Amino acid sequence: MSNKGILYIVATPIGNIGDISVRAREVLQDVHKIAAEDTRHSKPLLQKLGIDTKLISYHDFSNEAVALVIIDELLQGNSIALVSDAGTPLISDPGYKLVSLARQSGISVLPIPGASSVTAALSVSGLATDRFAFEGFLPKKPGARQKLLRDLKKEERTVVFFESTHRIVDCLRDMSKIFPVGKQVFVAREISKKFETHFLGSASDCLQWVESDKDQQKGEFVLVLQGSNESEIEAVRQEAALKILELLGSSISTKDAVAIASEISGARKNQLYENALASKS
Repeated sequence: MSNKGILYIVATPIGNIGDISVRAREVLQDVHKIAAEDTRHSKPLLQKLGIDTKLISYHDFSNEAVALVIIDELLQGNSIALVSDAGTPLISDPGYKLVSLARQSGISVLPIPGASSVTAALSVSGLATDRFAFEGFLPKKPGARQKLLRDLKKEERTVVFFESTHRIVDCLRDMSKIFPVGKQVFVAREISKKFETHFLGSASDCLQWVESDKDQQKGEFVLVLQGSNESEIEAVRQEAALKILELLGSSISTKDAVAIASEISGARKNQLYENALASKS
C-alpha cells in the first residue's frame, strides 16, 4: 500500500457558498494543507465553512520550486488540496504543472467535483450541448480577439468562453460585426450570485442589452456562442477561396484557379466558379 499523500483537486463555489459539497468540506478539513490560487480570496471562504486547515499559495506565477515543495510533502505522506479562486481548478486556472508533476511522481490525483461556470452556463443557455469547445478568456488585444472570433465562424460546436467586466462591451461589439444576425449568443453574468442575469439573442441584441444598463456590465461573464451551420461554414470557405483566386490572379485559367482554390479551402467548386465569374463582372 502506498504511503504517499493524495493531491485532491477540489471544486469550490463560484458564487453561492451553499454550492459547496459535503465531500469537498470534508476533504478541505482533513488534508494537511490547502494550496490556493489566492490565499486572500480563499481564506474568507474557509472561515465561513469553519475550516482552519493551513493555506499555502500556488498560482500562475509560482515557479517550479514551489511545485516541487508541494510534491515533496505529498511524497512524505501528507495529502494536499488544490483550490482555485472559484469553481473547478485547472479550468482556465493554474495547476496543470502541479498535477503533471504529481502523476510523474506516482502520486494519486483525485477530483472532488463541484461547481463549474462552464457547464453551468451551458446547461441553461438553450444552445446545443452535445458537442462544445472551451476557449477560456478571449485575447485582451482587439486585433487578436477579432481574429479568434473570425476563426470561430467555421466552428460547428457550441463555444464557451470567459470575458471580463472591462472588455465585455468591446467583445460584444466585435461579435456583432463578425457574426451573422441569426447566430445566437448567450450571456451569463454573475452565475449563482445575488445579481445573476442571463440574456439570449444575437450578438447585436446582447450588446444593446449590456449597453442599455450599466449594471449589466459589472461582474464575471460566461459567453456561449452557437455553433455554425453548414451554410455559414461554406460562406467562410468561399471567402477564403476567393482570396486564393485573387492571389493567383490571371497566371492560370479561371477553371484551374477554381480547382486549386477549392482543393485548398474546401469550398464547393461549382459555387466558387459562379462567385469567381460574378466578381469579374
